[in-house]
Amino acid sequence: MIRSMTGYGSGRALLGELQIAVQLQSVNRRGLETGFSMPREWQDWESEMVEQIRRCCFRGKIQVVVDASQAENLQGLYWDSAALEDTLKRLQALAEGLNSPWPPDSDALIRLITLHRNEGGLPQTEAAQQVLNEAFSAALADFVAMREKEGKSLQDDLLARLALLRDRLQTVVEHSADSVERYRKLLFERLKNAGLEIDLDDERVLKEIALFADRCDITEEVTRLGSHFEQFESVIKNADGTEPVGRKLEFILQEINREFNTVGSKSNRIEISQAVIDAKNEIERIREQIQNVE
Repeated sequence: MIRSMTGYGSGRALLGELQIAVQLQSVNRRGLETGFSMPREWQDWESEMVEQIRRCCFRGKIQVVVDASQAENLQGLYWDSAALEDTLKRLQALAEGLNSPWPPDSDALIRLITLHRNEGGLPQTEAAQQVLNEAFSAALADFVAMREKEGKSLQDDLLARLALLRDRLQTVVEHSADSVERYRKLLFERLKNAGLEIDLDDERVLKEIALFADRCDITEEVTRLGSHFEQFESVIKNADGTEPVGRKLEFILQEINREFNTVGSKSNRIEISQAVIDAKNEIERIREQIQNVE
């Protein structure tokens, strides 16, 4: 199944009283780009997160946002007990040296805890990294799932439009089958109306018909278009997410467009010209959709 380059995913995990929230979102790019917005204490772990992204994503600009805040369902303050205890000991020594009252009252303790909460920074322990990775992995899985879901819609649309191209090609083939005979009859009719009595087997007439037949022959183009259609469908249906397919589809579509252009240049019938115009309109719609394919 093909995958879209656009997507969104989120994941959450608890680290003590902290709730870690991770969000991923992406837009189209020819290659893979990543950007991060995360607490400075955890920026050293960014490279590992990039590697996880590269293992499952190949194209698109992916933005990762990491936020850590007090969990909504947890009440009261949170603090680093060891750091707070160390601060209290140092304050006690200072108070004793200044002959100030000790221990502090409850208001002073709350102010001190609040200070540690706001300025103490986030933990950089192995446990913190594991919890962050848990939230990130959940967000990444959600992100990939959305890309695959959108990819399924893209796949259905592309295959439906490919069927329309095949139908337009069939119209071209049907109307080109008797083109030479129609031209032959038209040529003789014009010669007759011009008052020119020329034998049907006249060498000049036969040569003109042969040249026309050569100019309007689209056998090779039809064969190549059939092959391109098969390749296009095969790439879509055999995509398994292990490699990007968007650029390959772009290349095949360019070849399809080239062949229809050649068919149009050889056309001498309004029905064929109209079928080619319809095909080129569908090609442009397909091109727009392929811009979203990873």
